Amino acid sequence: MLRDSQNRALSSRRTFLVAGGASTVACADRRPRLNVFNWSAYIDPAMIERFETERGVRIRYGTYESNEEMLARVMSGNSGWDVVFPTHSRLGPMATHGLLARLDHGRLPGLAGLDSRFQQPVWDSELHWAVPYMWNGTGVAYNSKLVAGVEAWSALWRDDLRGRMTMLDDPEDVLGVCLLKLGMPFSSVDERQLQAAKAEAIRQKQYLRAYLNADVRDQLVSGDVLAAELWSTTTAQAIAGNAALRFAWPTEGFPLYCDCAAILRESTRYELAHEFLEFLLQPDVAAANARVAVTATANRAGQSADPVLYPPGEVYARGFWPPALPPAAQRYRDRLWTEIKSA
Repeated sequence: MLRDSQNRALSSRRTFLVAGGASTVACADRRPRLNVFNWSAYIDPAMIERFETERGVRIRYGTYESNEEMLARVMSGNSGWDVVFPTHSRLGPMATHGLLARLDHGRLPGLAGLDSRFQQPVWDSELHWAVPYMWNGTGVAYNSKLVAGVEAWSALWRDDLRGRMTMLDDPEDVLGVCLLKLGMPFSSVDERQLQAAKAEAIRQKQYLRAYLNADVRDQLVSGDVLAAELWSTTTAQAIAGNAALRFAWPTEGFPLYCDCAAILRESTRYELAHEFLEFLLQPDVAAANARVAVTATANRAGQSADPVLYPPGEVYARGFWPPALPPAAQRYRDRLWTEIKSA
């Protein structure tokens, strides 16, 4: 995702767009304005236009490619944005730093339409800070005609995949998978465990073609890459181009990431921002956004039957939502990642 979730998120899994009429708005436009900052290619442009028409407002719509990019813009508290879409693990730190406005549930009756797993999520159990929007998970994309037996993370250390296998260019996911392979927690902050994960990642490099995010999609479609650690959303896009591709939710467990719609505390458009969040919660709007983004919506009625985007209950039970890491642990992981890539 996403990312990080979204690096979550998620970063390269999306392609750039500027939605609605935000790119060129005449200075004479007197309509109320809402400033929305979202992951790129994460909404149906027609929904932006619909909101503008129905509410008699205009949307200034901007995009970013990582949580870090978004945070760099809003940390000052004077960014000019009203609504942002942080990955779930960023909500706690953002709230602690006073960046988020508390939601008024009285203005958001559409919250009742969220899937049950997002009614009281572990990262924001009362939905004080954000509305769950889109979600995804990390697993193994593979060519079912040429590869078998990749239901576990350990398969990504196999000699028969040498030179035709990739891992994400993402320290959270790579170190996390190495930890899971060793029977350790995905979000471990223990230095001995992290050193063991680093050694496992370096050992794996002899089999790797590269560290790639969404760029691997075309290589999977063409058959140049046979297996890849990849996000479910990117895999769903690849499957549309090659019916032989499959997605495995590994037996050792896997991370899940949710991007959420939040209102910045700096916003002077609190009521209009709530109207936009309520609009996103409408089932037909949620379904259109998920269809265009090729991802999973948190809205119950907007979901599809695609098992790549929506794993069955018994599979979903093996997943987990990584928490925000303490700053010192994050710095230590970042240093290990640099050492892994340079090894």
